[in-house]
Amino acid sequence: MESLSPWDENPDSGVKYFSGIGTYSRTIQVPAEWLESENEIWLDLGAVKYLADVRLNGQSLGIVWKTTYSVNMTEALQEGPNDLEIRVANLWVNRIIGDLQPGVTDPVTFTAQHTYRVDSPLLPSGLLGPVKIMSLSAE
Repeated sequence: MESLSPWDENPDSGVKYFSGIGTYSRTIQVPAEWLESENEIWLDLGAVKYLADVRLNGQSLGIVWKTTYSVNMTEALQEGPNDLEIRVANLWVNRIIGDLQPGVTDPVTFTAQHTYRVDSPLLPSGLLGPVKIMSLSAE
């Protein structure tokens, strides 16, 4: 996807009813000034549905599952290009609802409890943002 948008609103049924882990990646350019400051550099993911594992240059910055969905990037940053990877996991509710849709011949999920129906509302899923990089005073 070119921009952040909820998976559950995607017109592609493979995305709309997806359950699992989706990976977002981006290269960010870090100027030397960022590293010379005594401030900490934080990544604010905005809204995440429901859990995110954040990595920068292959280094884990942690797993976030509640607001503020923010991680400190300071120690992992390097001047120049930095590879950012955000792996987002959602709940399996949308996949269960997707398997109930008309025309589905090969359901992906199985559950003994039938708590969802074909017309049950989908849950918001994915990295919803807005994603921001912030400089915060270390004091």
